[in-house]
Amino acid sequence: MSRSDLERLSKEELIELVLKLHRPEKTSRTSSKLPASDRKERREKSRPGGAKPGHEGHKRALTPDPNQVVEHRPSACSSCGELLPADLPAETVSVHERIDLPLVRPVVEQHRRLCVTCPACRTRVAAPRPAGADATPFGPRLHAVATYPKTFQALSYDRLQAALSDLFGLRLSRGGLMNLLRRAQGCFAEGRDAALARLRQAPVVASDETGVRIEGANSYHWVFRCQDAVVHHAAPSRSAAVVGEVMAGHRPLVWISDRYSAQQGHGEHQQTCLAHLARDVAYAVEAGDDLIALRLTWWLDKAFGLARGLTELAASTLARKRRELEQDLDAILKAPATCDLTQALQARMGRAHDQLLTFLAFLGQVDVSRVGDWR
Repeated sequence: MSRSDLERLSKEELIELVLKLHRPEKTSRTSSKLPASDRKERREKSRPGGAKPGHEGHKRALTPDPNQVVEHRPSACSSCGELLPADLPAETVSVHERIDLPLVRPVVEQHRRLCVTCPACRTRVAAPRPAGADATPFGPRLHAVATYPKTFQALSYDRLQAALSDLFGLRLSRGGLMNLLRRAQGCFAEGRDAALARLRQAPVVASDETGVRIEGANSYHWVFRCQDAVVHHAAPSRSAAVVGEVMAGHRPLVWISDRYSAQQGHGEHQQTCLAHLARDVAYAVEAGDDLIALRLTWWLDKAFGLARGLTELAASTLARKRRELEQDLDAILKAPATCDLTQALQARMGRAHDQLLTFLAFLGQVDVSRVGDWR
């Protein structure tokens, strides 16, 4: 915005602009940002480390089955200098342990095919190729060691190459690593197929997605969760076609997600994820002074509390509490808001009005608070 644009603004518009500029930054508690982005703020606000007064001390437990025991016996008296025979009775006064890792270096097993000449018919006979000789020079342990830091610790190819080189003296090209990881996928195929089979039969499915970088390109990490399985799926697209590919035509009884359009219409009933809404409401409370945001916080707290104790309530009590929640929500959505954040929340929750309390019709089957917790 240029200076001339600012000069044309009214006093009220300038006040609103300044208030927006002074809003706090969003965190994982108040948005869909990853928790890792909060670490600096947490560190600045954290209390000093170390044990607090009155804290009972703890120490590492001794290993019950050490690989080696070395006994240290005194050779001379510290008082008179007399030599101490090695067969004197002794008692243990303290135990100290040293824990280390063995030196790890690649074990290279080189297979040489030999050829000989038959003394009877003079035919040159070569030994058959060893099993797996045409597939890869890398063994199963190396596949496992490379797969773990790449998939579970999310190392880039450059960092994975450096780690294998620094730790084990292994030098693998990026192409070699990619081929190695592709081969390792086969080990997980059975488990993935089993998880997909459970997902495609589940009556309740929750889904979410977030942006990731894959091979230097913007992509999306999708997560689908049901009672018995969690399926992670990487895709270049954020469209509803990804849901169709993963679900393979299965339409669950209840679909739980945020309000993103690609996540809508995949189940017989739709439940809006209240955890997503709770983060947006928390930001509105933190960034503004509109009491409607606080009322939405209290309303969500009641909804979460009702969800936790759902199976313990009588049908009449449940029906009464649902009516109360619906009436409270209607009143909150009709109340005049003074903050644009609160107005946006009212509009969003108004559009999702019929999806906010779906869980009440499915006792104990729909978890409205954990859809986004896979992060």
